[in-house]
Amino acid sequence: MNITEIRMRKNLTDSNIKAFASITIDDSLVVHDIKIIEGKNGLFISMPSKKVGERYIDISHPVTAHSRSVLVDSLLEEYQRQLA
Repeated sequence: MNITEIRMRKNLTDSNIKAFASITIDDSLVVHDIKIIEGKNGLFISMPSKKVGERYIDISHPVTAHSRSVLVDSLLEEYQRQLA
């Protein structure tokens, strides 16, 4: 998986959601509304989801641990870069 573009917009409200991101994968597929969230153990990402009944289900997500690691590392690195 090659992330070819990351677009990020900061969330200006007083919220645990710090930013929303869109990624382009292999210049072919875009995933919107990935959230950068400040949790009690630091930053993490939340994939786009929809509410079904009482719970939320991811609409899209990485299939392998390696692809999740690439995605998380790329997004958090870009978020930190934009903060600087």
